[in-house]
Amino acid sequence: MNDDAMRRFPVPDYEDLPEDLRERIDEETEDAGFTPNVFSAFAYKPSHFRAFFAYYDALVTDTPLAREEVEMIVVAVSGANGCLYCVVGHGALCRIYAGAPKLADQLATNHRQADVSDHHMAMLDFAVKLTESPGAVTGEDVQRLRDAGFSPEEVWDVASVAAFFNLSNRMATVADMRPNDEFYAMGRGD
Repeated sequence: MNDDAMRRFPVPDYEDLPEDLRERIDEETEDAGFTPNVFSAFAYKPSHFRAFFAYYDALVTDTPLAREEVEMIVVAVSGANGCLYCVVGHGALCRIYAGAPKLADQLATNHRQADVSDHHMAMLDFAVKLTESPGAVTGEDVQRLRDAGFSPEEVWDVASVAAFFNLSNRMATVADMRPNDEFYAMGRGD
């Protein structure tokens, strides 16, 4: 666990965590080769850790969206919110899953200039509108996604990923969560 995972709240000692949190952190550390700071930070409140990661797991596993699409949404939303942790961490995942070393940078700075299909642009436009102007989202916006080829379940999932990462971005900002150094180079090629 990285004591510098966040700057505004204390990072708990690994030994003091409930067993289920230690098990989840160990799994993530083994998979990634390091402990992503989001795990160290959210361990501050074990009940929130459990709920946060249970919903995250559902968003990335119980969806017809491709994993690269989920990560594209995360990076575009996080860029719109100015969330350093999620842009860097999920930018790495976006690069890896999409196999596109430049894509995350494009999405984080201005998704409208990203090299994506019209199908994906509709998805990103919706996610960013839901982020920046949620009260302006209408049935017409949902219909645009449907017209772009998204099923009702996919529309739901696009909205769910955007909404969840608006929560995540705000918590990362309040906590001043810091990206792990490892994320910066991941998925950029040789």
